[in-house]
Amino acid sequence: MKVHEYQAKEILARYGAPVPRGSVARSPAEARKVAEDLGGKVVVKAQVHAGGRGKGGGVKLAGSAEEAERVAGEIIGMQLVTHQTGPAGQKVKSVLVEEQMPIERELYLSVLIDGAAQRPVVMASAEGGMEIEEVAANNPEAIHRVHVDPAVGMEPFQARQLAFALGLKGDTMKPAVSLMLSLYEAFIAKDASLAEINPLVVTSDGRVLALDAKMNFDDNALYRHPEIEGLRDKDEEDPLEVEAGELGIQNYVKLDGNIGCVVNGAGLAMATMDAIKLAGGEPANFLDIGTVNDVNRVVNAFKIIRKDPGVQAILINIFGGMARVDVIAQGVVEAHAQMDVRVPVVVRLEGTNLAEGEKILKDSGLPVRRAADLGEAAKLAVEAAAGR
Repeated sequence: MKVHEYQAKEILARYGAPVPRGSVARSPAEARKVAEDLGGKVVVKAQVHAGGRGKGGGVKLAGSAEEAERVAGEIIGMQLVTHQTGPAGQKVKSVLVEEQMPIERELYLSVLIDGAAQRPVVMASAEGGMEIEEVAANNPEAIHRVHVDPAVGMEPFQARQLAFALGLKGDTMKPAVSLMLSLYEAFIAKDASLAEINPLVVTSDGRVLALDAKMNFDDNALYRHPEIEGLRDKDEEDPLEVEAGELGIQNYVKLDGNIGCVVNGAGLAMATMDAIKLAGGEPANFLDIGTVNDVNRVVNAFKIIRKDPGVQAILINIFGGMARVDVIAQGVVEAHAQMDVRVPVVVRLEGTNLAEGEKILKDSGLPVRRAADLGEAAKLAVEAAAGR
């Protein structure tokens, strides 16, 4: 789950990380009031779940409260297009109005989980303000990393190592170390999957602040953090993904292909998408219905997939002992009974009650294409999507 910049900054501030003074505004008049309280000289920043806002016209400087009101009027309501929103863009509903800072240096700082090392890693770079992927591609030695033992936590000496690597010294060393420790503490305390400050700035008067902030949270841990779940902005999410969650399908991600996938298990879902790609096709979604024996879960999966106009075929890949094949087959039949599926359906079923499931599909008379293994299923789905 993602949150807006102003929400991420509020969380970081509660853990001691210094951030610029500011407040969110949902109208030009509110933006003017905030600017007046801050002395007039502010920056107005669009609040959407995407990076590259400045390049898209979503970040503007204002030298007075009147100008803040004007530029807020230009930003609020605009369809902001960045490299992360896609060509359709995202409608801006609010702006963050903050005091302008006398920036001397821009740095990068983040905490995330290193899956290979199986522990958090704190990353820092002197090349702040840029996309970290661009820095990694063009100048990988500029990224400094410190892995943290989760049983111990981040130690001050590790923060000092990163500060030295960034060229921080003297009066900026102590506040930088404090901010790094605060960022890590917030990351752990809130079960975040990413906590990023880009840029982390050093001001001409020696302050170290989070000029921008981004936090993503582990969906599986939200039950422990109702205060975080309450920050969710569904308007910033794909409507189909929101609806899938409301229907009990928590693991659905819309993609750009034309072959819808219904699979039990995240690993198998990844393998299924790989098989589709290998066969020359493109998956339309990641969808893990989980290891549940529930006809309605299968029907709901069909409902979500059929709402994607790009889907030209559906591939159902169920494999394993805990998922009953007869229940899945009943779900396929019930889905066809409840809706006009309209596209070819390819089914690969293997597991408990296979014979019963095969009989249900055969007796239904549905034009479902059967496959003996995943490779054949992917090939049939690709051919079906192409109209062959």
